[in-house]
Amino acid sequence: MNVADPKTDAPVPETTVKIDQLKELKLPTAVLAVDATPDGRRVFAACMDGGIYEVDPDSGGFGRLGKHDSYASGVWFLTKCNQLISAGYDGMLQWHDLSERKLIRQVQAHKFWSWQMAVSPDETLAVSVTGQYLAGGERYEPAPEREPSVRVFHAQSGQLVHSFSHVPPVLSAAFSPDGRFVAAANMMGEVRIWDLKDEKLVAVWTTPDFTSWGIIKSHHYVGGIFSMAFTPDGNELLVCGMGPMRDPMAGNGKQTWQRFAWREHPPRKTGEIDEGERGNGLMETIGFHPSRRCFFMGGRMAQGKWNAAMFDAASGKLVQSLDAKMRVTDATFCAGDSRLFLAGAVGQQRKKDGKHIEFGRVKVFRCEV
Repeated sequence: MNVADPKTDAPVPETTVKIDQLKELKLPTAVLAVDATPDGRRVFAACMDGGIYEVDPDSGGFGRLGKHDSYASGVWFLTKCNQLISAGYDGMLQWHDLSERKLIRQVQAHKFWSWQMAVSPDETLAVSVTGQYLAGGERYEPAPEREPSVRVFHAQSGQLVHSFSHVPPVLSAAFSPDGRFVAAANMMGEVRIWDLKDEKLVAVWTTPDFTSWGIIKSHHYVGGIFSMAFTPDGNELLVCGMGPMRDPMAGNGKQTWQRFAWREHPPRKTGEIDEGERGNGLMETIGFHPSRRCFFMGGRMAQGKWNAAMFDAASGKLVQSLDAKMRVTDATFCAGDSRLFLAGAVGQQRKKDGKHIEFGRVKVFRCEV
């Protein structure tokens, strides 16, 4: 299938993608975030038991590098200094020295959970977002934040360099390719982007397609934008989550991504998932393949045929999909080859013959584009 180049109207070949599973790595508890070294020889997992694990993708062996006092929600490898930054629901950011395998720094980023953490492409800055959903009025709209919802730190020293306000809970964040801008989005589908050079809010918009009002079993808002990624040229922003649903407790909203030209005033939606290509479920991670020709989205499937898929970057068309046979919470590509690492869990914590079953997973795929 061909799509038209918007600049020339000439046919452009749509990206061809082939995905094959290579390995399935087991960890003690659900993996909430994953990263890897550029060569893919070491994988790092942030887990529900608070543990930060280093995993050998060849042997499947793993060892614990550190631990948070609650769920570990984020992990990021710093290539320039061989260190690892992790984040947790204890509100902490931790720095781990991989050469000496020890904790070297701990910073209290928030009084509440760190929902998500990201590092700028040049590895100079780290952002963490927080916020608790508390009803602020009769309509159950979120109450104002109790602390800055978006905080940016120096990635080497841990020093706080920026604090920004948002409407909690803020669930996702991303840096622009040049590291100058940081975006953050919340449960209500509101996106804010700041210019870090000028410390100025430069874009604000709300998309209503990621939030639902519970009318069955419980009355509250649920949903949100769970992940985001700037396009490689930095001019657009991709966001993903779960579309509106009648019964939020069932988690059966539509699998959703949207794309926005955020530099325009007001920001303009430039694309979204085709209605006929999605099922139902929560999409939790989105990001570009190293080739920049396509992007990946994954999450949890409620109904449908897939919960992990690749989309053509130019047209937005789905070009490959699969049922990962687990809830996908995070994903990362190995920059040095065609591997894709998916983090998640199979089922829930339980015992068999008196022993806890390892239900955390990192699945390794070959992703040829």
